[in-house]
Amino acid sequence: MHRSAALDMPDVPKGQLPPHLELQRTRVLCNFDAPTHTENIQYSGAYASMGVDNSLRMDKFCKDFRVEVIRLSEDDMEFDLVGIDPSIANAFRRILIAEVPTMAIEKVLIANNTSVVQDEVLAHRLGLIPIDADPRLFEYFSENDTPNEKNTIVLKLHVCCERGSPRLTVKSNELKWLPNGSEFPLATENTTSDPTSKPKTYTSFSCSQDTLPEFSNKFLGPKHPDITIARLGPGQEIELEAHVVKGMGKTHAKWSPVATAWYRMLPEVVLLQDIEDEKAEELVKKCPVNVFDIEDIAKGKKKATVVRPRACTLCRECIRGDDWDKYVAIRRVKNHFIFTIESTGALPPEVLFTEAVKILEDKCERVITELS
Repeated sequence: MHRSAALDMPDVPKGQLPPHLELQRTRVLCNFDAPTHTENIQYSGAYASMGVDNSLRMDKFCKDFRVEVIRLSEDDMEFDLVGIDPSIANAFRRILIAEVPTMAIEKVLIANNTSVVQDEVLAHRLGLIPIDADPRLFEYFSENDTPNEKNTIVLKLHVCCERGSPRLTVKSNELKWLPNGSEFPLATENTTSDPTSKPKTYTSFSCSQDTLPEFSNKFLGPKHPDITIARLGPGQEIELEAHVVKGMGKTHAKWSPVATAWYRMLPEVVLLQDIEDEKAEELVKKCPVNVFDIEDIAKGKKKATVVRPRACTLCRECIRGDDWDKYVAIRRVKNHFIFTIESTGALPPEVLFTEAVKILEDKCERVITELS
């Protein structure tokens, strides 16, 4: 094997890293057995001897950072976060799961339940139903607060399966919004009160919620009407009230606004040398997600090309056996993240990400305030 002395190696311009160090700094190398260079070099003086400043500078961050939306629908969103550290991407993921508030059923008042579903299980199932209500329009409800039109939504469920009728499936569309608050009378010890006065209930609404401008043209209730709650047999009945309040996923998963929020580093597939004819056809067949394709070149020859690197799942089939790692290199870009958000329906996915950015900004401001 030919070895070169250090003095015989080509000069590298001052302020630039040699190609092999730049590759280690910006890419994760995915070998057939295990990935290498997975760490991020944070020390600002790591490359000071080569005249390279590795410190985080705001001007460089603003120049390199960008967000590119790849796919957007009502319930899910895929976008690219380019030019950020993995810790920031993970902070967004954790905030989306645990700290962006939503509305969920917290208290269930059961007047009658003769179904086979126990009261506790029924309440738990109700709590996991996504509620179509903007949490930014409501206040948090604490133990010392009184349920009112600003912190509580009341839903009513009253379904009965008549005797002689077939079994009845109770779905989420049976939950009806009560804009005037609870209709269940509050049990009190004072039985000598004026019978003509309005009985106290479990909420204290000063006005009807549908008279408020933010709710006048919107129905508050389950996001999806076809979620199964229970099945009733002949003669069985469910009558209850469900009180919806604002909360966060770190308190209970029912308040998490996302079904999932995850990211992966951008795959990079590189052909280290030309792959032609039978070798090219073999490479195309090895990949299960069709990352490679064949391009016709002069004189009837065929050449393998990379056409869909983003679809690569890093299964490493293309570099297994017969020294294929000398033909193909699989890498991941360390500062390019493919981020996916799947909303439960309470808020659109693009709004969820905007709210996560605001929460992270507030956290940074609190840290700066404490340190100043």
